[in-house]
Amino acid sequence: MGVRTRTRAENRKEAKKTVAFAKLNNCPTSPRKMRLIADLIRGQRVEKALHILKTNAKQPSERLRKLLLSAIANWQAKNEGLRIEDSDLFVKEVFVDGGRQLKRLQTAPQGRAHRIRKRSNHVTMLLDARNKPEAVAEEVEEVEETNN
Repeated sequence: MGVRTRTRAENRKEAKKTVAFAKLNNCPTSPRKMRLIADLIRGQRVEKALHILKTNAKQPSERLRKLLLSAIANWQAKNEGLRIEDSDLFVKEVFVDGGRQLKRLQTAPQGRAHRIRKRSNHVTMLLDARNKPEAVAEEVEEVEETNN
């Protein structure tokens, strides 16, 4: 492995340290309905996104709220000792893909049958920090030094 590719790999690892993600597979909601809610929180700060999802009356918002809490927990596990407020977490990406469809039949007039597709989806959420952990750690060290 060359020096250039090694530095690229190290840079990617450093970039991944600030990014945390969570996935929700086979959620029994149609992708179209889930995308309506996902569009509301994309690019928002975590606190605001949680508030939006908590106050929204639509059914997928509760599932997305749980997914967001899971992504926050994953970020905290990656970045121990850092506070969410200091790093200014935000929802970097949310994308909704179609999942498996359950195909059912519904009776129709004159002996016919209509096909019903019960759709599901896969949701992936990425969180990132606007203030990188190195900068936050340096600020914390400076504050501790001034206090001593």
